[in-house]
Amino acid sequence: MNDSKINQKTSPIAYSCYYTQNREGEQFAAEHVLSFQISGVLTLNNGTKEYVFKPGDFRFIKRNQLIKFNKQPDPNTAFQSISIYLNQEALRDFSIKHNQKTSLIKNPETETIFQLKEVPLLKSLMDSLIPYINEDQLITEELQALKVNEAINILLQCKPELKDILFDFNEPGKIDLEAFMKKNFHFNVQLDRFAYLTGRSLATFKRDFQRVFDISPSRWLLQKRLQQAYYLIKEKGKTPSEVYLEVGFEDLSHFSFAFKKQYGLSPSKV
Repeated sequence: MNDSKINQKTSPIAYSCYYTQNREGEQFAAEHVLSFQISGVLTLNNGTKEYVFKPGDFRFIKRNQLIKFNKQPDPNTAFQSISIYLNQEALRDFSIKHNQKTSLIKNPETETIFQLKEVPLLKSLMDSLIPYINEDQLITEELQALKVNEAINILLQCKPELKDILFDFNEPGKIDLEAFMKKNFHFNVQLDRFAYLTGRSLATFKRDFQRVFDISPSRWLLQKRLQQAYYLIKEKGKTPSEVYLEVGFEDLSHFSFAFKKQYGLSPSKV
């Protein structure tokens, strides 16, 4: 079960509750998000590093990135978390009202997921949302806006260096296509998403990709994912059901069909 009792569909505040077996998947983080882990364990992987969040942990996730997740419920309760999404409109309004700007000289920030220290202000903010969960009540739009602004203020106090991330309203710039794709090929997203994240239009992405790899993006992605799957099964001893999501396939049957077509045998026979 995935429950969002305290928010409407477009609300910046979300409550996640999941009772049954581990849930794996991936998502595109379109907005910055501040989250609190109530129970269960959340494992995130951004293609470079793995992060594990346990009950009581706070996290900040930077926008415009691809993330794989594993939600592990607590045997005695559930997987529960509260998230506050900091959308660009709210951040622009805050920056104008409080004259917040990014630094003229920025240090490149390599981290995209942050585990935040527990401070009373963060705990108080998240605790203030618990009654709405317990009482199954919707939060009014006015209160949602107040909570988003409170979250921004608290983040700036407990981790001031996030200012250059929160108030950077630039879209992704053109980056090294080869390095990005080799890092992120295992994310199962559309080509237009890859294009956006590399700072290109879809047409320019396809043209640059062909020039760099001498093959179409779709064909390269299929080959790269199958090669990684073969390595994980043969060298790491993983099963097909363990690797198909990890390397970017949507379902096991499609993975098995493509694998057999490529290597002449089913993945279970490797």
